Amino acid sequence: MPRPHLSLAQQDRAWAQWRTGRSVRSVAHDLGVPVQHVRRYFAATGGIRTRPAGRSRRHLSLVEREEISRGLAAGHSLRAIATGLGRPHCTVSREVARNGGRRAYRALDADTAAYARAKRPTTSKLTARPALGAAVEQGLAEEWSPRQISHRLRLEHPEDHTMRISHEASYLSLFVPRHSPLPRRLTQQLRTGRAMR
Repeated sequence: MPRPHLSLAQQDRAWAQWRTGRSVRSVAHDLGVPVQHVRRYFAATGGIRTRPAGRSRRHLSLVEREEISRGLAAGHSLRAIATGLGRPHCTVSREVARNGGRRAYRALDADTAAYARAKRPTTSKLTARPALGAAVEQGLAEEWSPRQISHRLRLEHPEDHTMRISHEASYLSLFVPRHSPLPRRLTQQLRTGRAMR
C-alpha cells in the first residue's frame, strides 16, 4: 500500500492530534488534506508511530570518529584519544580494532560500517519462538485479548520464560506491518475489530 504524501511536519501534527483522540476526519481537516490520505497513512502504520531511525548518544558519532582518525594520524595513544573524547579507552580500542587497526582506520568507513551493523533486522519474539506464536494465535482465535493471553501464558507456563510475551508486543505484531509474524486477519478477532491501534 503506497503511503500518501504528507510532509514530515504534517506527519508530526497528525500524530500529535491522533494521540489526543481526534478523529481521522478532524486531523485531515486541520492538515488541509483529503481524509483518505490521512486514513491510508495511519492504516499503513497500524495506527502506531514507530521511532524514527536515529543513533543513541552511547554510540560514537562521525565527529568522534574523525577525532579518533586525527589522533591516530598524529601518533597519539588510544588512551589519550579516549581521554580527549571523554570516552572509556576500551571503547576507542574496540572501535579501531573493529575497523582495520591503527594504519587502516578511516572515520567515514567506520561510521558507515557501524550504521550498517546497527540496521540489522531484528527477529520478532513470535517468529523466533514458534510455540509462543502458536499460543498467541490460538488465544486470539478464541477471542482473548492480548492482555488476557499474556496473563494466561504466565499461569500455564510459570517456569518457562520463553513462553512469555507482553500484551504490547502482541499488539505490535498485529498492527505494525514490519512486525507481522501474526496474520493481519487476527485483528478482526480483537473485541474492537479495528485494523489500527
